[in-house]
Amino acid sequence: MNPNPSSAEPGRHLFEDLAGDIAVSFEFFPPKTAKMEETLWESVKMLEPLAPRFVSVTYGAGGSTRERTHATVARIQRETSLQAAAHLTCVEASRGEIDDIARAYWEAGIRHIVALRGDPPEQGKAFAPHPDGYANAAELVAGLKQVAPFEISVGCHPECHPDAVSPAADLDNLKRKIDAGADRAISQFFFSADCFLRFRDAVAAAGIDAEITPGILPVSNVAQTRKFAAMCGASIPSWLDRLFEGLDDLPAARQLVAATLAAELCGELYAGGIREFHFYTLNRAELSYAICHLLGLRPGSDRNDRRCAA
Repeated sequence: MNPNPSSAEPGRHLFEDLAGDIAVSFEFFPPKTAKMEETLWESVKMLEPLAPRFVSVTYGAGGSTRERTHATVARIQRETSLQAAAHLTCVEASRGEIDDIARAYWEAGIRHIVALRGDPPEQGKAFAPHPDGYANAAELVAGLKQVAPFEISVGCHPECHPDAVSPAADLDNLKRKIDAGADRAISQFFFSADCFLRFRDAVAAAGIDAEITPGILPVSNVAQTRKFAAMCGASIPSWLDRLFEGLDDLPAARQLVAATLAAELCGELYAGGIREFHFYTLNRAELSYAICHLLGLRPGSDRNDRRCAA
């Protein structure tokens, strides 16, 4: 075993002769315009040959993208070979409304829900559950299991959820979600492999026996990434700004830098024993595709299908 899980073995390249034994999934968001929809479907088609375990579609605060999310998920399920998963949150909806949405997904052939508490509709304000709604993600998971036998993914935070009083309390909350019936947890993005690997070990030490999948965000827009990080409690290293400095008018160079950083992170996670990856694509396929390629995944591989069925 490699004594330093965050680096390749001495004398070996980080991506040398990788077995392609990874399982991947991809996240998209529902498009707002015809042009954005075209970009989304180009990305879906580009990533489809990699045979991901599933692809998920996000859900706006307060259900603001409810119809677009449903339409996007249903079309993926209907027109591609992919298994589509729909995000669902507790924000500004009663239990009855959420249960009705879940039933509609089940009737449309959707068997996988990403169940999240959700962010407040107004950034900076504390989360307040609907008076007749699910109070948190653990309650949402339990409620969804009453609606239908969904496969359920939930979120987790390697650097602790910003609303948690402590890392221990955050782990307790994750355990409640798994105990309620969640099948796996997908992490918020992060920029240190050691950060995630320490979190993985803490999860195991807390007695949580579930797949913990790292969420990977390939960064090409630092300002946008800072906005995302402020919402989820992720830290952005100062060197990230420096690496993208001077590249505002050089999009191709930005892409190369972004791919290098994300690929290195994934390579270090792979060296640390990680074989499942979830990519936040931002509806752009190229970076995620390139990283999967470096990790040994090739179109037409059935490894993901075998891992999912195992």
